[in-house]
Amino acid sequence: MHSILLLEDGRTFVGEGFGASGTVLGEVVFNTGMTGYQEILTDPSYRGQMVVMTYPHIGNTGVNPEDMESARPCAEALIARELSAVSSNHRTSETLHAYMKRNRVPGLHQIDTRELTRHIREKGSMMGILSTEGLSDGEMKKRLQSHPKIEGRDLVKDVTCDRETRWKAKADPVWYREKFETDSQTVRRVVAYDFGIKHNILRLLAAFGLDVTVVPASTPAEAVKEKNPDGVFLSNGPGDPKAVVYAVEAVKKLVRWKPVFGICLGHQILGLALGAETFKLKFGHHGSNHPVKNVESGSVEITSQNHNFAVEAKSAERAGFVVTHWNLNDGTVEGLRHQDVPAFSVQYHPEASPGPHDSLYLFREFIKEMDGK
Repeated sequence: MHSILLLEDGRTFVGEGFGASGTVLGEVVFNTGMTGYQEILTDPSYRGQMVVMTYPHIGNTGVNPEDMESARPCAEALIARELSAVSSNHRTSETLHAYMKRNRVPGLHQIDTRELTRHIREKGSMMGILSTEGLSDGEMKKRLQSHPKIEGRDLVKDVTCDRETRWKAKADPVWYREKFETDSQTVRRVVAYDFGIKHNILRLLAAFGLDVTVVPASTPAEAVKEKNPDGVFLSNGPGDPKAVVYAVEAVKKLVRWKPVFGICLGHQILGLALGAETFKLKFGHHGSNHPVKNVESGSVEITSQNHNFAVEAKSAERAGFVVTHWNLNDGTVEGLRHQDVPAFSVQYHPEASPGPHDSLYLFREFIKEMDGK
């Protein structure tokens, strides 16, 4: 199946299609993880984006239902150097190709992904159109030029839940070296805002003994206050945090009321709610081996990351935050704690567990905040 990727600057990559046929548009970003492609495909934070895998051989472990981060794929497309024709793993239920075809997600392989990645690093993330339908160059350019960019778009509304739910499934301890133990003597109730929440965040919140209620992204602060939880969690999600105005306004009303913990987009929304600024990174952070320094402990954590926006450091400090974590690759803010209210957040994904479980302590920190310690 012949497939073409056209970038907004005119660069073209021609290869073979896999998964579903069709035409999709989105921002093209690269992910440096060696595996984890099904978690990437089903991560709601990738809504509106086509993901280029820098590792050359993708699909060799197939797909299984246990490792999904949401009910369905959220990335617009997956791009690889080579799709494995064989799936070899005792947990495999179907091939990556079959899964993507069934869920109508197109893929592209047999291209030079190293060259594509270098192009994005040099020029920055950019919009692209991928098609297996034999569209003319003129038609592809026309569709691409009329498609909105990520900046200013509210993509959260496309991935949030449509109703309130109680989450009960826990993370399986067999995959973790440390135990899910805390000093808390009380079962704490948490309201989790779903901006595109990953399932493993919810599994870990439940595994640490929290009673979790998930609410849609547009839930007003007054509705959360009626539930009188012990804490509020702000989840990851896609797109530009400045576009999610309703969430920022809700957090402004909640942040001085109960302890707040945010991850990724939730981190950015917390920053905006308390007066910090955000900005778009040149090509974002997408991968499972990003080094982050914990200022408080002096240790370095190996983290999983997926974001295109970041909180600006000086504005965060003016807003009353202390920077608790720094990215050792580019010096951007990776963690914040406010000096006057019980609120903290991280830009990276402590729930992702890409091998190391360096960041699970953050869930205990949230419980300590709720316990008033």
